[in-house]
Amino acid sequence: MTQDHRAPDGNAQSDWSGEREPLAGLVERVTFHNPDNGFCVLRAKARGHHELVTVLGATPSIAVGEYIHASGRWETHREHGRQFRATFLRVTSPTSAEGMEKYLGSGLIKGIGPVFAQRLVNAFGEAVFEVIEHEPRRLLEVEGIGDKRVQRITSSWAEQRAIREIMAFLQGHGVSTSRAVRIYKTYGADAIPRVSENPYCLARDIVGIGFKSADLIAERLGISRTALIRARAGLEYTLMQALAEGHCGLPEDELLAEAERLLEIPTATLVEALAAEVANGYLVADEVGDRRCLFLAYLWGAERFVAQRLRALASESPGWSSIDVERATAWVEKKLGVTLAPSQRTALALALVNKLLVITGGPGVGKTTLINSILKILGAKAVSVALCAPTGRAAKRLAESTGLMAKTIHRLLEADPRRGGFKRDEANPLECELLVVDEASMVDVPLMASLIKALPARSALLLVGDVDQLPSVGPGQVLADIIASGAVPVTRLTEVFRQAAESRIVVNAHRVNRGQRPELSVNENSDFFFVEAADPDDAAGKIIEVVRNRIPKRFALDPIRDVQVLCPMNRGRLGTRALNLDLQSALNGNEGKPAVARFGWNFRVDDKVMQTANDYDKEVFNGDIGVVRGVDLEAQEIVIEFDGRSIIYDFGELDEVSPAYATTIHKAQGSEYPAVVIPLSIQHYLMLRRNLLYTGITRARELVVLVGQRKALALAVNDARTERRWSKLQQWLLNP
Repeated sequence: MTQDHRAPDGNAQSDWSGEREPLAGLVERVTFHNPDNGFCVLRAKARGHHELVTVLGATPSIAVGEYIHASGRWETHREHGRQFRATFLRVTSPTSAEGMEKYLGSGLIKGIGPVFAQRLVNAFGEAVFEVIEHEPRRLLEVEGIGDKRVQRITSSWAEQRAIREIMAFLQGHGVSTSRAVRIYKTYGADAIPRVSENPYCLARDIVGIGFKSADLIAERLGISRTALIRARAGLEYTLMQALAEGHCGLPEDELLAEAERLLEIPTATLVEALAAEVANGYLVADEVGDRRCLFLAYLWGAERFVAQRLRALASESPGWSSIDVERATAWVEKKLGVTLAPSQRTALALALVNKLLVITGGPGVGKTTLINSILKILGAKAVSVALCAPTGRAAKRLAESTGLMAKTIHRLLEADPRRGGFKRDEANPLECELLVVDEASMVDVPLMASLIKALPARSALLLVGDVDQLPSVGPGQVLADIIASGAVPVTRLTEVFRQAAESRIVVNAHRVNRGQRPELSVNENSDFFFVEAADPDDAAGKIIEVVRNRIPKRFALDPIRDVQVLCPMNRGRLGTRALNLDLQSALNGNEGKPAVARFGWNFRVDDKVMQTANDYDKEVFNGDIGVVRGVDLEAQEIVIEFDGRSIIYDFGELDEVSPAYATTIHKAQGSEYPAVVIPLSIQHYLMLRRNLLYTGITRARELVVLVGQRKALALAVNDARTERRWSKLQQWLLNP
């Protein structure tokens, strides 16, 4: 019953300065233990120390009375004093009668408390563990222990032994403590045979373990790099990589070529593996146009389901009673004090008589007024409505503009962190007669499938979004495919209203979308500026100056809260990585603030950060922006506030968070900021596309500042190409 562990944050010894010292002793008290990641704070009676010492480390389980062997270094905490931070921690069963009594009385073994622990040690001495392990019937010799208690003791003892053995096996093959806990919770007693037989199952079954991690474990287990199980898992991994680029599948020849490049496996083995994956139903082969493509089965099914349901909705009538469109239009114009444009009137008429409608258009074309008109008329008819958007900020804007409750899609569908997926589905549908989805260009295939599954049979669906923006970060291009198919009613608003036309942001967004360069003439009332820079280094310096000084001074905006730098890409001198380091230093570089370094970033109190993956337990989702409010070095926790909600992260979870002073334009979809600063450099030429620049500009509410080279701006405006996304939704909408 021994166990080795790395540092509590999962990092290697090199993260620690100075020589490591050994420490060994008896655990007298477990002050804190987090079973999810193993982090613990112990009080131990250590050799060579007259008083109890505080030990910080990581272990899947720990109890009073156990013996620890550790190595690490001493440090002094300003509140808690001198403590030992273990980078290596091995836990062994106690060998003395005193330790055994404390261990048995700790509550770890069900059926034994302090009283029975004392009786057992008095009865069997230092042989008590051997008796429990090999002669459990002898426990009946102890006063007060009957058959039921013996059964509880032996089953709990076996469970603890199994946990230790599993953890020792996993740790011995390079699995961190937190991941080992997840694996044990998923597979239970079958963990060792499951992982030994096919470690690649971890990538499919365990959140946070991808193909690369599973591949390292497989290598330690001696599995050949050309083994069929590796080839099969590698094909799924290759398709997952394609998903990150927005594809739902890949042509077979491209999939095999990319898998061969990534995995260094011969094509013949990959062809055999591909046939096995299709035969087992993990992958699906289908035709897209004239090319044979491979899809992950769940995505293929999701696209087909979305197409079937949208076609059905388009062929049905709404559940509400017939409405006189002319009278309703006149009534709502008077009620709201507006005059609808011809295109808005046409869209309103379509919304009142169709069960499915798509409304698209750029900024300033009256989408909000149109939605309010639709909702006001249907509200007068007592039609129940649900409003949602992909991000928290978009949902908040929708609620503010309509005066009705709006939720993120994940909250509307009631994301279920324990089972995965959503609580709202066909068996437990939403309670509405009209579902409005704003910022629909952001909705990917799996999320659209989940929405439609939860849509009641009687409910109508209204999709609102700007199809000219970037497609969703996730797989597919749902809004674009729906519109391009011509299979469902679509209305496009194009008329820019006079008030909106006074904004250079709106005017220039439409100019860019038409392939025209933005107007860069400046007057004192302008809300759109271009700051020329000779090269990336010059641009980086000017971005710092604009964000830290010029915008706050001229427009009275907070540089952290109100200004967002949006980059075309992550890499390079003007990418998110470099600019985040610069901006963090310039805006929040106070070294006196509590901070922690993890995963290549420093996280300091008052830093602006972004969640980079969906976390259903915390109800924080990819793209959500928050502020660091606290860093607790002893508890190894950080507190981040998202829209008024304080969320606690273990340090080991900070791989899902990054600084957000600068983020990509892709990540900013669905969000809106008072001021946006966009670097434009020839360095970004691979990403300089019209829809990227258009999306970035339309994220700003009050101010846009472009910083960079005019040639780069021209490249972006002139390049109307869009990367093809391999998807079958449009084809299924046209030909079911």
